[in-house]
Amino acid sequence: MKQSIVLYPASPGSHYLGSTVELGKIISQRHPNFSITVLVDTSSPRALANSSYINHLLSSDQTSISFFTLPSLNLPHPDAQPKLEYFLTVPNVVQALKTISLTSKVLAFITSAVQQYPNDPEIPTYYYFPSCASVLALCLYLPTFHDQTPESFKDLNDDVVEFPGLPALRGSQMPDPILDRNEAGYDHYLHMASCLPKAKGIIINTIQELEPRAIKAIKEGICVPNHRTPPLYHIGPFISDRDSENRSIQGGSPMPTNCSTLLWLDEQPSRSVVYLCFGSRGTFSEEQFKELALGLERSKLRFLWVVRSQLDLEVLLPEGFLERTKDRGLVVTSWAPQVAILSHESVGGFVTHCGWNSITEAVTYGVPMVSWPLYSEQEVNSVVLVEEMKLAIPIFEVLSKSKQGLVSADEVEKKVLRLMDMESEEGKSLRERCQAVKAMGLAAWRNGGSSFTSFSELVSSWMH
Repeated sequence: MKQSIVLYPASPGSHYLGSTVELGKIISQRHPNFSITVLVDTSSPRALANSSYINHLLSSDQTSISFFTLPSLNLPHPDAQPKLEYFLTVPNVVQALKTISLTSKVLAFITSAVQQYPNDPEIPTYYYFPSCASVLALCLYLPTFHDQTPESFKDLNDDVVEFPGLPALRGSQMPDPILDRNEAGYDHYLHMASCLPKAKGIIINTIQELEPRAIKAIKEGICVPNHRTPPLYHIGPFISDRDSENRSIQGGSPMPTNCSTLLWLDEQPSRSVVYLCFGSRGTFSEEQFKELALGLERSKLRFLWVVRSQLDLEVLLPEGFLERTKDRGLVVTSWAPQVAILSHESVGGFVTHCGWNSITEAVTYGVPMVSWPLYSEQEVNSVVLVEEMKLAIPIFEVLSKSKQGLVSADEVEKKVLRLMDMESEEGKSLRERCQAVKAMGLAAWRNGGSSFTSFSELVSSWMH
């Protein structure tokens, strides 16, 4: 009987399918004897996009992963609470595991939805945590902090809060869902944090050398003082074909040779372009869009800017901006191949919303960053990225103010010029650090490296 690994990204509303597939590809490439199956939820608001992505993967013949579609849920309301959605999905997940078990031995069930434990002693459950080790440390310690402090983080505001393995954070810098303990999002986060220690192990997309402080705190059990801490498997970076000359787009389909964005980059000088992208959900007010555009224009830098907005660019951007910058800038309103962009010779810097996938992609290719956190846990990522990893310049001089007010054109201009200045001491130091971390990421997967060793331990736990 064949041996299977089953993966299930958080759902509904999943933004982790691509990352989960990358994890599956890494497992498959290093252990081709394993059968890899990804469970796909058709009730997600992203179901259509996910279906298109999966069809592209299968048609391009770029993966040996199979996909198992779960039945649709009959949710009472599109905005139903996440806990209710997870609860309703449990029977479908359990049934899927039973079906797969009829023809193969399921060695492990890997999920980023902690509520989905199948409670089957024959199928150990591992949790894939889709952010950095520092945010994982925060999550693991949250129940302890909750019991010690009656106040909401939003009320602590700029008061410093201490979490094991993390730099000093202010109450206002906590992830959006846990700012107010009276909101449903807080309860969901707290429940997730209390479920984490029950997993057989926790898998994370990072490397030991990038987050030694947080990883040490987790492994020593400091983050879960009153319960068992599961083994931590740090097996990043999750870019399975990073050494390939034919770079893949995010999610794994082949890089289109006629992609207009990449053709434009081919015409730009080495390390001359600043790339700006704020994730699939990152957007700004019209006023902020205009300030950002003016800052870019004043900088005189070459730029590639991915803009996600329903508004017309002529409305969104300053009058005449596109015409004035057409010789040195490109604004993209549709999808852009981020991995291919960050690995391109002409890209010298990245202005990012600090989503963890974007950070790991920039780290993999040694691209320095300006951190501009917008939502979720990105504020924490930004603090760690700037203060601990030393791979970025903050868009705000005082990080605790990043959820307040407008970033002026002057500030945008100043920060992108600092980012792209390769002659200053700061610029040289930032680039040297980025190249050093890039080398660490490559070394981590070599025989005896930190990710190689951790992955070997993970596979060993499945076999025994």
